[in-house]
Amino acid sequence: MAAPLAGVIVAIGLLFASRGLDTVSAPGQLGPSFWPRLVLAGLVIACLAKAVEARRARGRGAADAAPPAARARLATAIALVVLYVALAPLLGFPLTTALFIAGFLVLGGAGRPLMLAANSFAGTVALLYLFVKLVYLPLPKGGGPFETFTLALYRALRIF
Repeated sequence: MAAPLAGVIVAIGLLFASRGLDTVSAPGQLGPSFWPRLVLAGLVIACLAKAVEARRARGRGAADAAPPAARARLATAIALVVLYVALAPLLGFPLTTALFIAGFLVLGGAGRPLMLAANSFAGTVALLYLFVKLVYLPLPKGGGPFETFTLALYRALRIF
């Protein structure tokens, strides 16, 4: 239970630290703190749920150690997130996001190529419309040919 509760404490601390971000927003618009606060609120809820789950498991006498396969999947998921953050500026948001979604689907057990491609494409397009068209958030376009690809995709989707 210690790790989920530590996550709650860190997330609440970051929520308080984000208080001053909205001083630069225009009236009637979402401020720069909206998305980080939304993610942090989700983190608090997820950590609290995990703490409750751990408490219930301990009450039933369940073993504390996760099976090795679960640990390997967790390590792979963390590696995917780190790679996503590292590669997004180089490859651009659309390509990196599509690869990230496909990677998580494979990690979750999905394996049919057509389903992976369709979900990766649909998820990426939905996120592009949300962040670029609705929220006006500038996303990494990548460098060289990846920037060209990103801009062509934006034009094809009429985002830009």
